[in-house]
Amino acid sequence: MIVNRRHVLDRSEAGDVDRLLAAVAERVGGEPLRWYVSAADAREIVIDSTEYAGELPVVPARRPLPPTGADVVVSLIPTGIGCEIGGYAGDAGPATALLAAAADVLVTNPNAVNASNFIATDERVLYTEGSCIDAFVRGEVNLYRPRANRVGLIVEKASPEAVEHVINVVNTVRAVHGVDIVDVLVTEEPIGSYCERTEAGAYVGAVERPDVLLASARKLLDRGATAIAVTTNVQDLPSEDYASHFAGKHPNPVGGAEAVISHLIVKALGVPAAHAPMMNVKGLPLDLGVVDARGAGEFVSISGLACVLIGLRNAPQILPERTASRLAAGFGVEDVVAVVAPAGALGGVPVLEAARRGIPVIAVRDNATILDVGVQALGLADVIEVGGYPEAAGVILALRKGIALDTVVRPMTSFGREARYDHAAG
Repeated sequence: MIVNRRHVLDRSEAGDVDRLLAAVAERVGGEPLRWYVSAADAREIVIDSTEYAGELPVVPARRPLPPTGADVVVSLIPTGIGCEIGGYAGDAGPATALLAAAADVLVTNPNAVNASNFIATDERVLYTEGSCIDAFVRGEVNLYRPRANRVGLIVEKASPEAVEHVINVVNTVRAVHGVDIVDVLVTEEPIGSYCERTEAGAYVGAVERPDVLLASARKLLDRGATAIAVTTNVQDLPSEDYASHFAGKHPNPVGGAEAVISHLIVKALGVPAAHAPMMNVKGLPLDLGVVDARGAGEFVSISGLACVLIGLRNAPQILPERTASRLAAGFGVEDVVAVVAPAGALGGVPVLEAARRGIPVIAVRDNATILDVGVQALGLADVIEVGGYPEAAGVILALRKGIALDTVVRPMTSFGREARYDHAAG
């Protein structure tokens, strides 16, 4: 069973990052699939979490890796919270490419670059599911780039026409992109993925039959898959809100359910995973004409599946013994030079863990969300606030080169001048 819960912490329980992380671990219990700070003020901190009642395996101890010398940046585009950049259909692709150009390796969420029939990624981008990013920045796992994954696809029970379209998408990415698809498994029962909305207005999700999902994934792993793609039709989508999303005015209702499905597979089985809607907007009462450019990739694609199959081909492994191919590279949290996130959504695990470890956090003001959990709300220190992603890329280059940021902005402080003027005045 998967449930979404809200936990309210008294501010006295979570006065700093260490105490906040400890308080969440105690209050939520076990290992939630996902959690983040959805609101905070002088009196309390609100945590929204998605929790799984079943047992999850203990992650094996991380193998220490010698420093690679690569400068790794983590770019967070949380799903379901209406990110102005990246909250639609792969519309964070240009920003992701810019940050990747400023780093050696960029770790980012699939939804940052996924756009149904389209995907914006290159060899510098590590297409990494959210719970893997959490564990990576906590220092629990390394990220191992494979030369290629073998992808297994779970298709939720659906009409023959929908399944046939999925098979055509599969054959297209095989023929055009050369993706190694091990097998396609159509479930005999519905998985039952649902859209839900929190009090904060963010979209989360639930899965009615996680047992069907995990059993199907295990069958594909037994058949040689090293990454799992899932396609379902998310239910309970609010049509008016979905229409408002395509007008550029509302968070994507699908995102939260997608995150729950991929998080569960990764946590239970330790393999890369990603979800896509089987049939994007077909069957919904939407007559929108020309939509907001940020959501157009989803609107013009019948299915959301193609980008996931392409992205999973090189998605990093966290358990290298699970991959059938030789590994191309491995990275640990020690390689991370910065974490980039929307300035109003700093309450996720990667940002809080980065702050605890002294890893620079770059907060992007232009990427507004429906949340207002920023530096002041959390009392974070040493966060570098920037206007947009071009400025964030410049900060990354400065961090890599060891250039102090206060030396490239004006006015510039001059040591000794104030003391001289005070002496002259005296």
